Amino acid sequence: MAKRANGEGSIHKRADGRWCASITIKGKRKHFLSKDREEAARKLTAAKKTRDDGLPVVTEHQAVAQFMQSWLVATKPSIRERTWTRYEQYVRLHITPALGKMRLSGVTPQHLQRLYAERIQPELSPTTVHHIHAVSHKSLDQAVRWNVVPRNVADLVDPPRVTRHEMTTLTPDEARSLLGAAANNRLEGLYVLALMTGMREGELLGLKWKNIDFDGSALEVRGSLQRLKSGLVVAEPKTTKSRRRVGLTAAALTALRQHKIRQAEERLRVGAAWQPSELVFTDQEGAPIDATKFLRNSFALLLKLAGLPRMRFHDLRHKAATFLLGRGIHPKIVSEMLGHSQIAITLDLYSHVTPTMQREATAAM
Repeated sequence: MAKRANGEGSIHKRADGRWCASITIKGKRKHFLSKDREEAARKLTAAKKTRDDGLPVVTEHQAVAQFMQSWLVATKPSIRERTWTRYEQYVRLHITPALGKMRLSGVTPQHLQRLYAERIQPELSPTTVHHIHAVSHKSLDQAVRWNVVPRNVADLVDPPRVTRHEMTTLTPDEARSLLGAAANNRLEGLYVLALMTGMREGELLGLKWKNIDFDGSALEVRGSLQRLKSGLVVAEPKTTKSRRRVGLTAAALTALRQHKIRQAEERLRVGAAWQPSELVFTDQEGAPIDATKFLRNSFALLLKLAGLPRMRFHDLRHKAATFLLGRGIHPKIVSEMLGHSQIAITLDLYSHVTPTMQREATAAM
């Protein structure tokens, strides 16, 4: 019988009747146990392909902590940096402390269910625990594809029910009060655009002058300002639907033109200290606006000046969507304007507008 080439791996039957596939990777021998030779051969083939692709090779004997680190390394090139950072945080802060020392093949649905129960209020919200479940499920799916475990035990676990918060929106009079308070504010154009386009906060802060078509009365959403480890950067939109063209009203165009003049005046005052970022909305020295600090403080002061209750900046997006749907604009158009990946998301989020649409439909009939 010909001798196997180095790195090709081997299969043998153990004394306990199980079959063991073995392969050497970076000087370390890894073993995969199976009930029959065919299954062992499949695991060996999968391990060689994973190794040849430059990905970490894991076994069912590996601890959960080791597997999670291997999975994070493997998944990093295929997802956005911000998403990977959240995955790493959920693994490091919650999954590894609870299950890290266990063998991956020993994790049961009960272990995951207990993890979720222990992390629920008062420590974490149901939404956060739901995210932990999503990361657990995604990583165990990869373990199944790598032939490390036979099934995804997260399929057998019920994640906590997420309670949807009641949506806050503005009445037409409140919206006018907000815009009145924003008049002559250095970020007046930002608030006008938020109310009239429904753009996301990051999309507004990542908007560049080159993406505004004044002659065509529209703008192109091509990025979103995000905080990454490297700092504030304009990253690619999360989905293809997020990349979109948004029409602009006459009021929005006027606000943008006035803002451009105001920004040019600020640049002259600052001189050489101005930071050329090409962004439409910047701080007073031309740098990107950190939403967690400057914008939220500015927005809170504006709400107080307008005599309005506290709310999130994101609620201005809800106002735009509610107004359009309430005026009978087709949900498909609103969905495209908001950058939703599916029209079902729009209809689900704004189901409270449906009665108005139904009354209009009845009147039309």
